[in-house]
Amino acid sequence: MDLRYPAEVEDFRAEVRAVIAEELPEGWAGTGAIPDAEATRRFVREWRRTMYRRGLLGVAWPVEYGGRGLTPLHQIVLVEELTKAGLPFGEQPADLTGVKMLGNTLLRFGTAEQKQAVLPALLSGDQRWCQGFSEPGAGSDLAAVSTRARLDGDEWVVDGQKTWTSGAHTATGTFVLARTDPDVPRHAGLSFLLVPLDQPGVDVRPIRHATGRTDFCEVFFDGARTPRSMIVGDPGEGWRIASMLLTYERGEEAATTPIQFRAELDRLAELVRRVGRDRDPLVRSRLGRAYVRVEVMRQLGLRIVSDVLAGGELGAASSVSKLFWSEYHREVTALALDVQGLDGLALAGKGSSRQLRTDEPGADPASSRSWWDTALNARAGTIYAGTSQIQRNILAERVLGLPREPAAPSRS
Repeated sequence: MDLRYPAEVEDFRAEVRAVIAEELPEGWAGTGAIPDAEATRRFVREWRRTMYRRGLLGVAWPVEYGGRGLTPLHQIVLVEELTKAGLPFGEQPADLTGVKMLGNTLLRFGTAEQKQAVLPALLSGDQRWCQGFSEPGAGSDLAAVSTRARLDGDEWVVDGQKTWTSGAHTATGTFVLARTDPDVPRHAGLSFLLVPLDQPGVDVRPIRHATGRTDFCEVFFDGARTPRSMIVGDPGEGWRIASMLLTYERGEEAATTPIQFRAELDRLAELVRRVGRDRDPLVRSRLGRAYVRVEVMRQLGLRIVSDVLAGGELGAASSVSKLFWSEYHREVTALALDVQGLDGLALAGKGSSRQLRTDEPGADPASSRSWWDTALNARAGTIYAGTSQIQRNILAERVLGLPREPAAPSRS
């Protein structure tokens, strides 16, 4: 494993740091330090425009589609520096699902027509895409998808329901995993379709969750239509394409998540000192275990990135990474809530502890609102992008060679 970055990548890192220094106000502490939600939205929207103007979106994409023709390692270095500065990668969740996931998928599987129609508009922000995978009866078991799509002349007609769809209320389109052939085995009957949301056959309903936010939505399709040419790959290839799409999310995460977690852990250590729990042997043991796990996570991330850059596939390594970081984050945020005790129920302070500059570990460490928000989202981390149980099954079957988990009995 070569841990050194090439000189041209370090030159790009210097460019990114220069842009951050030039574009951010003096005393910048991170997005999480912005005082209210509306001001945060305004800043993120403007920062996204700045990234586009300065050529920091789609840096590894071909020039003909609006990118800079650089390497995946340049993209990873970009996200590293944004993370250290407490900055988002564009507007979430649309830029996560659109630019990172759909964009990279189209570069690999899309037709020339699809690439030209979607990719430049993704970078400019004219198009915003969400992920239409999960359903009420098909969450982690995506092969159970029941949303149907059938050909009607030169159009696909889509009927069904998707749920837990991040950012659908602000998106212009959704990439849908739909069943196009009900007469073949489950995985073989799925296709990957690009469906516009602004049409009569689509109903988007936001879901308000425990933190009061409405990031997730239900999306109902009742005769929604999309051109025949907007299928990615061939009919029946949806499972393979959707699986590859998820690896684009996890590969970059493997390298950058440890940076966020280390900064968050430093803030937790400061909280422990402030509340006088730094001599508690149980707290010290849990905190020490957390530091060790973040270092293991960092080494794992470097190995994954090194393998990918050498031309390898993520494979089961993405499941190892996802399982490791999501379970870690659930445990460490539980420690933060335990340390705060009853005082944490007051929900004082502002900002998310993961959206602050990483070189200022003492920034707002006692914000109970921040820790509760982070802890609730950490629970979600063990569910989205494949539950911990699903990741364990993947590792058991594909790495350890254990037999498949028995299927649940069918309902009569």
